[in-house]
Amino acid sequence: MIHWFKAILLYLLPHHLLSRIVQWSTRCRHFPLRKSITRWFVSHYKVDMSEALEPDLTAYPDFNSFFTRALHPETRPVAQEAGQVCCPADSAISQLGNIQGAQIFQAKGHSYSLLELLGGSEERTNPYMGGRFATMYLSPGDYHRLHMPLSGCLLETVYIPGRLFSVSPDYTESIPHLFTRNERVACFFQTEAGPMAVVLVGAIFVGSIETVWAGEITPPGGKEIKVTTYDVTGDNVIQLERGEEMGRFNMGGSTVIVLFGPDCVKWETALLPETRVQFGQALGRVQ
Repeated sequence: MIHWFKAILLYLLPHHLLSRIVQWSTRCRHFPLRKSITRWFVSHYKVDMSEALEPDLTAYPDFNSFFTRALHPETRPVAQEAGQVCCPADSAISQLGNIQGAQIFQAKGHSYSLLELLGGSEERTNPYMGGRFATMYLSPGDYHRLHMPLSGCLLETVYIPGRLFSVSPDYTESIPHLFTRNERVACFFQTEAGPMAVVLVGAIFVGSIETVWAGEITPPGGKEIKVTTYDVTGDNVIQLERGEEMGRFNMGGSTVIVLFGPDCVKWETALLPETRVQFGQALGRVQ
């Protein structure tokens, strides 16, 4: 009952306004108590700063710089065997498995539409019908840069407007169609396993989603779907290798969803909902 009460309260909040306020404050270099808040955050979320490329908290000019900190490469070795699919982020598995036709499992009692998740285009959706999905939740204390599960050539990105509900486990269990309600950026690649989509789902206080090739995509966001197509034959091809950084979430917890077509990949059998995973470890293998 308490989860439903919290969900109702969340419906009433001005999601984007609150997220913009948080965005401004976490990038303000003269924000009062910034250093104290950062120290509290490290203690509360048990952030291991020995893994950070810059372990000195005072070296970060603002809170968001700390929040999106880089890690020592050796702390997250990337799966090296041919055909391995690597985890894109430090996170917890929310769900993973088969896409049931055009429906993706969210949580007990809830599924959502693949077509709606990807912006309503059947052409964009068809390659993933009956395929595989993996949904990963990044808590506030996690490393918030995102990396490529497989090497791939970027085909297009789609910005899809929406609300900014929390995506923590309590809310995925209580808010229907959560991931198709929230603002998100879907990135489409061609890989050795065929088409691959990586969907970056925003959440409350995650007022900014970035990619390495386009910079900050939201804000300003907007109220219309925005499609950007990329060169796949000329001199401006964007090719990213497995494990290479592809984007980041600025501030807050959020979710990344990875999609493949049918019979393209097989997930590791040991991975179950709530399993903690780290960027670089093997999620599965190309079939």
